[in-house]
Amino acid sequence: MRSPSRSPDVIWDVTYACPLRCTYCYSESGRRASRQLGLADMLRVADALISLRPPSVQLSGGEPLLVKGLFQVAERFHAAGIPVALYTSGWLLEPEMIPEMLRLFAQIHVSVDGATARIHESIRGRPGSFDRAMRALTLLNDAAREERERTGRSIMLGVDCVVVQSNFQQLEAFCRELVPRFPEVKFVFFGAAIPAGLGNRQGFADRELLTDEQLHHLTSPNTLKHLRSLLPASVRLRMTDGRWLQMHPEDVARDRAARYLMQIEPDGDVRGMAVYEGTVGNLLEEPAQVLWERVFERPEDPFVVELLRPVRTRKEWAQAARRIDYHFGSEEVRARIDQRPDYPAPRPPITRIDPPASWEKKPDHPQLP
Repeated sequence: MRSPSRSPDVIWDVTYACPLRCTYCYSESGRRASRQLGLADMLRVADALISLRPPSVQLSGGEPLLVKGLFQVAERFHAAGIPVALYTSGWLLEPEMIPEMLRLFAQIHVSVDGATARIHESIRGRPGSFDRAMRALTLLNDAAREERERTGRSIMLGVDCVVVQSNFQQLEAFCRELVPRFPEVKFVFFGAAIPAGLGNRQGFADRELLTDEQLHHLTSPNTLKHLRSLLPASVRLRMTDGRWLQMHPEDVARDRAARYLMQIEPDGDVRGMAVYEGTVGNLLEEPAQVLWERVFERPEDPFVVELLRPVRTRKEWAQAARRIDYHFGSEEVRARIDQRPDYPAPRPPITRIDPPASWEKKPDHPQLP
């Protein structure tokens, strides 16, 4: 069993409280206890993470802007020279927050899951969430423009979209119509939904996770080229099928998995593998380096290897993930899994994103490198 050769990138879900009810929510936020720490303990967790010297820290949730003391925590990382990214739905963003956001966060990601209010809100689970996201992007766009004109500094503002069957057909409109409304947006990220949390319910996995055909098409060079052509030239586009988070033994052996990623739950518990249930200890109770070494070992656990080695399709991943979550999860986690409501939405037809006929057709590839 080899030891980690470098520090991990960190994802810290700082709260499970959330005003939205996303259908795929990986953390089941808004449907469970927030497990949010007070400021003093949050700073202790931050200090423990700083001791690892991570290349980056992502603050997410739940909705991070619900957390009192969020900016003090970000300040701790910022003062230590560690870049911090913020992930938000924009629901709670107010103008008075923006100066600190621009100062403290190396990247600001606003989550938008549809090019129209109807699609976005059907996925995000709350009326008005599309308008709130557009308002947040408008405020951030205007502030970023003012900052650039005043100081010459570019703000890394971007839009993240979780791709499911319900919004798959809107990706062209997303690039052609929605993103150009915000000239200061620097990046767009399309990530196929993965079978984690509520995204791993049997009904959701069957009806809303992208089919293998859709996944292959989403990550093909032709699709990437086509969608890039619809975006302003200044916007970077990234798309992923999420397989790097699967921890398939072949990917682990080839260093193509999210091996150097450490996910922290709101109260300082450290997950054994990012996006999978099951923890290896708490940062308030044990040294961060000890917990990081346990995280690094988890993908090579015989139970994990046995279940993931034969996985080739999305449905097979979903089935394996359920067993891994149940095996490593606590009694409380297992009870929560057992109580997850099914997802009864009808399955929409497969829709392709077709580039112009004049483009040379090339074989699709199942995943990005």
